[in-house]
Amino acid sequence: MISRTLEKKLIELSGYYPVVVVTGPRQSGKTTLCRMVFPQKPYVSLEAIDTQEYARTDPRGFLKEYEQGAIIDEIQHAPDLLSYLQTEIDANPESGRFILTGSQHFGLSQSISQSLAGRCGILVLLPPSLEELRAFPNASNDLFSVLFQGAYPRIFDQNIPAHQWLADYTATYIQRDVRQVINVGDLQPFSGFLKLCAGRTAQEINLSALGSDAGVSHNTIRSWLSVLETSYIVHRLPPWHVNIRKQVVKTPKLHFFDSGLVCYLLGIREPEQLRHHPHRGAIFESWVIAEIYKNRVHGGGVPRMFHYRETRGIEMDLLIEQGGGMDAVEIKSGATLSEDFFKNLDRFSDLWKNTDNQQALKNHIVYGGDLSQKRSKAQILSWRDVSRLVK
Repeated sequence: MISRTLEKKLIELSGYYPVVVVTGPRQSGKTTLCRMVFPQKPYVSLEAIDTQEYARTDPRGFLKEYEQGAIIDEIQHAPDLLSYLQTEIDANPESGRFILTGSQHFGLSQSISQSLAGRCGILVLLPPSLEELRAFPNASNDLFSVLFQGAYPRIFDQNIPAHQWLADYTATYIQRDVRQVINVGDLQPFSGFLKLCAGRTAQEINLSALGSDAGVSHNTIRSWLSVLETSYIVHRLPPWHVNIRKQVVKTPKLHFFDSGLVCYLLGIREPEQLRHHPHRGAIFESWVIAEIYKNRVHGGGVPRMFHYRETRGIEMDLLIEQGGGMDAVEIKSGATLSEDFFKNLDRFSDLWKNTDNQQALKNHIVYGGDLSQKRSKAQILSWRDVSRLVK
């Protein structure tokens, strides 16, 4: 058990709202966090079939048992319960009565918007950030090991080999969770699609190409990609296209939240393979962006993150709107600083100066080396110091 950054925000929202919902991917530590923060509250999980059936068939009787409040785990298994919970908290709106967790954001958010709008706070818990993982005594200090293992806490808490745990996680996710969300008769195409997505992390999304490679329709790919997003397996990094140039690519990039899962899906079986792997740069880029995303949402914020590319010329891996300004970030997996790292930053800075945008621009490079330093052109950040990018 490690301390999580989201704990502070969870306590804060429980003082404002009668219900706080903690959502995020399976095995990110939601249950552990909620039980640690609220040890005095009764705990009930709707994963158990009999408990789930009780909550569905007799919701009033179920809630009667928890009049003083409770932690209700995996609430998406009984979404209709939220309508009855609305009546319960309207009768007694005491702050912090119920703490709910859920793993499937789409169904959960739809039910919340219908039943608990204005009555609950919503937080997202992703797998631990690099700073949080450092609390585990067995956490690695080697970049390739960090990328290879990923960040799911059970790998570290139980000393389970990353490859073994991620294999089981993938099988469970495909066989159970996917069937619950969409009607997939043959799981083999979806499994292949998942691997194709891993090979395209940090790339712009092309639904037609994905559909052609997976052997399914464009609409099916759109649906499957939505499943991965709502389950917090991937996210889309939108393009930044304030009209400073006409020929700007307006396609989002696909990024996985967990680098270890990408490595497993790509058949990488040991950290050293990453050193010369063709996807090393893409995996590192997705990892850096996930770290910044985690630090923002675990602090209770909303990520304002984008990428930028012109059809001919300038490309920026990451743009972050924060603190009234814009941070431009170039991401390089190499361990040795090179003048080439500054090329896109210089060109984007020149472009920025020629616009009417009043935001201040700050340049950064995150790379695979160990030394952080401040240069006249940009702040250089070692991968170990990526959290400095979040204000």
